[in-house]
Amino acid sequence: MAHIDSLTQTLLTAKSTTTHTFASLSTLLGRDEVAIAALFYGAALPSESDLQHLSTALRIPYDELKSGFEKRGFPCRGVGMEMPPKEPLVYRLYEIVMNYGWAYKAVLNEMFGDGIVSAIAFSTNVKKEVEDDGSEWAVITLRGKWLPYKRF
Repeated sequence: MAHIDSLTQTLLTAKSTTTHTFASLSTLLGRDEVAIAALFYGAALPSESDLQHLSTALRIPYDELKSGFEKRGFPCRGVGMEMPPKEPLVYRLYEIVMNYGWAYKAVLNEMFGDGIVSAIAFSTNVKKEVEDDGSEWAVITLRGKWLPYKRF
């Protein structure tokens, strides 16, 4: 399981006592629901507006919430997870990269040249599609700025 610090636990507990989902918080904060979940799990920093809206929506005193984020400090992304991941859904995402990573690289290098996709100048979202037969499909979009390697 992902590293759960005291702030994550506070946020998740508060969320569970309301009718809010990551999607409803997303609408309230004007950010994508993956970005909201990233705030909960310590992979992103909130803005002042985010803090105010979360405080109200989750009924957490503003000063307590702000202090929690300040104590947490800057995000420390990618820690607290063993590799390969054991959680099935996270493992499947890892498996997608293991299976198709070289194919993605080949196609992207053909399109853009030698470089990488930024995970900093980056956005992602999740959508649900339902086909005519009722089958449900998860659509995960990864959007990163292309960063060409520099010659030196």
